[in-house]
Amino acid sequence: MTTFTRRSALQTLLAGLPAGWAGNVYASDAPETKTMRFGMIALTDCASIVMAHELGLFKKYGIDSVVSKEASWAVIRDKLSLGENHATHMLLGMPFASTMGLAGSPVKPMIVPWLLNRNGQAITLTTELKNAGVRTPKQLKPIVDKKKAAGQPMNFAITFPPGTHAMWMRYWLASGGIHPDKDISLITVPPAQMIANMKVGKMDGFCVGEPWNLRAISDGIGFTAITTQQMWVDHPEKVCAFTEEFAGKNPKTVKAVLKALHESSVFIDKMENREKVADTISKPTYINCPKEVILARLQGTYDYGDGRKEKDPNYMIFSNRNCNYPQKTFGMWWLSQFRRWGMVKQAPDYAGITKRVLRSDIYMEAMKEIGVTPKVQDMQKQKLFDGVFDPAEPEKYAMSFPIHSRA
Repeated sequence: MTTFTRRSALQTLLAGLPAGWAGNVYASDAPETKTMRFGMIALTDCASIVMAHELGLFKKYGIDSVVSKEASWAVIRDKLSLGENHATHMLLGMPFASTMGLAGSPVKPMIVPWLLNRNGQAITLTTELKNAGVRTPKQLKPIVDKKKAAGQPMNFAITFPPGTHAMWMRYWLASGGIHPDKDISLITVPPAQMIANMKVGKMDGFCVGEPWNLRAISDGIGFTAITTQQMWVDHPEKVCAFTEEFAGKNPKTVKAVLKALHESSVFIDKMENREKVADTISKPTYINCPKEVILARLQGTYDYGDGRKEKDPNYMIFSNRNCNYPQKTFGMWWLSQFRRWGMVKQAPDYAGITKRVLRSDIYMEAMKEIGVTPKVQDMQKQKLFDGVFDPAEPEKYAMSFPIHSRA
């Protein structure tokens, strides 16, 4: 004779219910936060976020998306920190600076489970420097020295002090013997304001993402001295960042975002789709720039504005070559540059900080759930245009440069 108890009756009832029930609560796979605000800056590499929104891919994964165009990288950081935006287009160095409380950033831990793109930035110099025969930092140095001696140091613009453009500009100048903290003046200018400021003579050069380098050429005010992919092929660039707090409370939401970004990125990296991408992101809501200026370099067609023209095989990518995996290698390099330029006073916890910020575990979970198996490679040596970075020895690398701002 079977004796029915309250417990056995409950077990019998639950046995007939769908998997995922625990007691009387269903464990849903839906995002915890359904409406998401995404911050972005007017740059070509905002494309994955914009296209995920425009193609309905966020919606596909249960997210009602709102894309918010912001005025500067400082605004991007602050709106994410305050929770006004839930995820954001961001320079790779920024989540590290916010997590560590560097370069004026209040301490607000942030994570990067997704790299948005590689390559596609450049250093632009004025037409006057082009006419003076300047193409390299070594050729620039005599002019820098003369201006400095006259008490009128040259101005070079970056987009945010711990950001990618700041590091490319610093690295390039220093490779030619120019100290970016002693020989010239580094100023911070939002990307979309670079052209207007160069037109009125406020700067001699800038480092920024596209389309603003090609726009300087089309407006007749500058030329491309070097692209960042010529400095480091397939270098990391922008990321999709979240606060650590938001990601901890919304793990399904974060993975839903990554799934949508994956589909968007694959779409963008099909060359036949790039005209549609350029047309979409060129709109005033996003970049507010002629489609043609965006499309040329998005397709790898480079006119440097000084007679050089080429079809660059290392144009901006959004998905190819395991573009999106947040490699620890890149965190190690960034922290070595923070060390080199005196943003940290002692050797940082390279491995610990990198592991906290670059969340490859979340990336891998999200990709597994949609059947994507990336060929992951990490902690590999990276070849830059003037040497090799070994991520196993980041402090040795940081200490190896004759030009630095270490205390």
